[in-house]
Amino acid sequence: MRTFGITYDTGFASAGTTTREPFDPATVRREMQIIRTELHCDAVRVTGGDRDRLETAARHAADAGLEVWYSPFTNGLGQEELRDFLDDSAERAERLRRAGADVVFLTGSEISLFTTGFLPGDTFEERAAVLTDPQRLRAALPGLPARINAFLGEVVAAVRARFGGRIGYASLPFEGVDWAPFDVVATDAGYRDAQTGDRLADGIRALTAHGKPAAVTEFGCTTYRGAADVAGRGDAVIEWDDGARPARFTSPVTRDEREQAAYLRELLAYYDTSGLDAAFVNTFARYDLPHSNAEDRDFDKASFGIVKVLDGGRTGTAYPGLPWEPKASFHVLAEFGRLRGAARPGAAPCGRAAR
Repeated sequence: MRTFGITYDTGFASAGTTTREPFDPATVRREMQIIRTELHCDAVRVTGGDRDRLETAARHAADAGLEVWYSPFTNGLGQEELRDFLDDSAERAERLRRAGADVVFLTGSEISLFTTGFLPGDTFEERAAVLTDPQRLRAALPGLPARINAFLGEVVAAVRARFGGRIGYASLPFEGVDWAPFDVVATDAGYRDAQTGDRLADGIRALTAHGKPAAVTEFGCTTYRGAADVAGRGDAVIEWDDGARPARFTSPVTRDEREQAAYLRELLAYYDTSGLDAAFVNTFARYDLPHSNAEDRDFDKASFGIVKVLDGGRTGTAYPGLPWEPKASFHVLAEFGRLRGAARPGAAPCGRAAR
């Protein structure tokens, strides 16, 4: 595996707010430096639905010496709105690339679920419900790849007119993406759970069989006992209020940082020898799921973050001034990155700092 990375949320939009509030550029700068120097990551996938935030975080990532995977992750846009967002983002990514950064541009993320017009339904909740209804799913899936590929084909052409680096897309398996126009084959479906564990290897082999660099752009585990069995559905134990904030747990869960750490250790070891070009742990932090000493308010248990964001505006002690503390998984990633670096003597770091 050439590239060891982590996803970095700049704010996923929902119900008039985002998952990253507040967004403080000075904090972003420090976190990018920690990702590079403490976790020893080669790259960061910068995600979110705000154009300025994406550019700010990508610039700080490049300044830290990280390869930047510039990854718009929007919610609730129509197809024309998404086109405009991607065109503008591609121009911003190109400015960063021309300034000396290593940049990969992803033409959206899971657009069938988060953009109107591909699956039935006006909202994410309505479209996601299609996936759990076998009859509706059978009716919706046959026409989905044609709609997805018609859109992506036009988008890739428009992005190439604006951006001179490598281009990919953060896909879901049922979207049936035609990878011919792309430089990088990528999927957000890198999770291993109790239901899909025996099929993960086949999925990765299919991903790498295209003869292009292949990436798992998202995988991880939340922070409670039993979360490894549900993996990507680990945050389903949260009931959200109308303002897209955590209200309560749907059932009691027990905090278990060791389970999250063990899951990441195993998947990293597998992906490192799988033929993938890149793999990105999900995620650095979930600012919308803070840690509390009160058991029933410790929403970090349902967070994929490798750091626990502290409630009440508290700051941590490991990195003074920052509003979080490392979890056990943080140290697993740091060890993995350190050992990878030691095994590649003389390897130059990626990004602007290597130039």
